[in-house]
Amino acid sequence: MTTAAEGLTLHIAEWVAAQAATPLPSEVDHHVRRLVLDHLAGVVAGSVTPVTTAVAEHASEEYGGDHAVAVGHGRMSTLGAALVNGTAAHGLEVDDGYTPGSVHPSAVALPAVLAAAQREGSTPEQTLRASAIALELVCRLAASGHPATWRNHFHNTPLTGVLAAAAGVSALTGADALTTANALGIAASHAGGLFEFLGQAAEVKRVHPGKAARDGIASAQLARRGVTGPLTALEGQHGYFAAFAGDDWSRDTLVEGLGQQWTCLDTYVKPYPSCRHLHGPIDAALALRKEHGLTAEDVRSVAVGTYSVATHHGHTRVDSFLDAQMSIPYAVAAALRWGEVTLAEFSDESRSDAAVLQLTSAVEVHLDQDAQDLYPKARPSRVTLELTDGRSVSEWVEQPYGEPSNPVTDEDLAGKFHAITGPLVGTEGADELIAAVWAFENLDFLDRADELVRAQGGRAG
Repeated sequence: MTTAAEGLTLHIAEWVAAQAATPLPSEVDHHVRRLVLDHLAGVVAGSVTPVTTAVAEHASEEYGGDHAVAVGHGRMSTLGAALVNGTAAHGLEVDDGYTPGSVHPSAVALPAVLAAAQREGSTPEQTLRASAIALELVCRLAASGHPATWRNHFHNTPLTGVLAAAAGVSALTGADALTTANALGIAASHAGGLFEFLGQAAEVKRVHPGKAARDGIASAQLARRGVTGPLTALEGQHGYFAAFAGDDWSRDTLVEGLGQQWTCLDTYVKPYPSCRHLHGPIDAALALRKEHGLTAEDVRSVAVGTYSVATHHGHTRVDSFLDAQMSIPYAVAAALRWGEVTLAEFSDESRSDAAVLQLTSAVEVHLDQDAQDLYPKARPSRVTLELTDGRSVSEWVEQPYGEPSNPVTDEDLAGKFHAITGPLVGTEGADELIAAVWAFENLDFLDRADELVRAQGGRAG
């Protein structure tokens, strides 16, 4: 195998081709199934949102075919299904993530691999291996360039995801190293995704993973047909890292232990349907509410100290669902107001509640140096409440619930699946889908999820 120093892109491509033919360690196999289950929950729940519906209408018109299923919207082309399912997966902010890369691996890796696997008729083993490869590369690529890529205004999920998706689909189809390297080179020209959506309720954020999944498949398919890309797409003078991270990136983070140490095992599962940067403050607020028996009326003001990236989520105007999901002040106020943070707490009715809006305006977000020193290895937050009786109480959360050091159990994961899919597929339907994913005998669970959602009238039109 080529050493990383001789050519980073080729090194990655050689690993992808070799790993595609190598059985997964048992713990990786189990974790991929966990992520598929969590991903499916997000796709089902997000399939009926207005944005996903609009994307599905576009895809069904422009990407005809019946190669793969877009959950809730029927069968269409592989590209169309990946676009729709990736959009749905990110549509409600319930998708998993990887803290060191500030990225959502499954929302972009899995729509690409699963749609391509349906088209190819891939075996369960091939699909799980390709999924693991794509997930691993999302995590490693994102962590290699973060936070420089974020400082340069890019959304890491589509930025890194398109390359990882191309690698996963290449692995699925048995591409050799050179073809895979060409796919990476083509995918690098698709990389992008601006962070300008933040605070503007711009729904393009939802489309980012779907767009990257679609383009990753196309990149692999083009390389398979002989189209070439630069074989130095990652490390070249005008390549991916030069363009998006400058000199501030880590080659070791990308390649060290590749194939022996699986970074994707350190992904988190979200317990709350919001941006992950909000979860530490939510955990702290809920802990303070429970410990001191507080209500929103007991709180005069709130100070949230956190790391630099999270401080950009300090807006207090929450006119839209997305604005609220991106707002630390609103999430903390909601936690204090209702004692839980579910999809219901981000609804139009909840966002117009006078008490929660008053408390939202009383939340101030600032940089905490202790938190900054720990990020991105951790996502710390310190929440301090000034109470109406004159007392001040504080809670520090180093790692929010769902991180590998504070994990969501398989049982809690099933509970999350029921909670967010139940209204669309029913209790028995949710149990059926959960069992099918754990068994992973085939990909029929995607078609079954589609049937269940549409039987409930979830499909618009």
